[in-house]
Amino acid sequence: MVQSKAATVDEWLDGLPASDRLIFERLRAACREELAGWEERMQWGMPGYGPPGQDNAVSFNAQKRHIAIYVGPTAIERSQEQLAGIDCGKGCVRYRNAGQVDFAVVRAMLRDIRARGGPMC
Repeated sequence: MVQSKAATVDEWLDGLPASDRLIFERLRAACREELAGWEERMQWGMPGYGPPGQDNAVSFNAQKRHIAIYVGPTAIERSQEQLAGIDCGKGCVRYRNAGQVDFAVVRAMLRDIRARGGPMC
């Protein structure tokens, strides 16, 4: 896993190649909208969002060969049909390129996580 030493999400975004920045700005905007009231912070070397005072429930990162969105196993299980053909791990969705990211599915997973209060609830 690629981890950043950036102190803020803005600093993390500034460190991305210009070609990658737009997709991560869109992911950030989706998280800020769907997880309003949750804290945005750098944790585990990547941008993430969690309820105040708790660890991140959602994170994303620029990996060497994919865009990773960490949403937990429940969100992935509940979105299996919509994620067909996308590489998923136990709690991570891995998109090979920005064109694979379906923001309707991402937003649905974010809303589901928020409704449950976190990835494992």
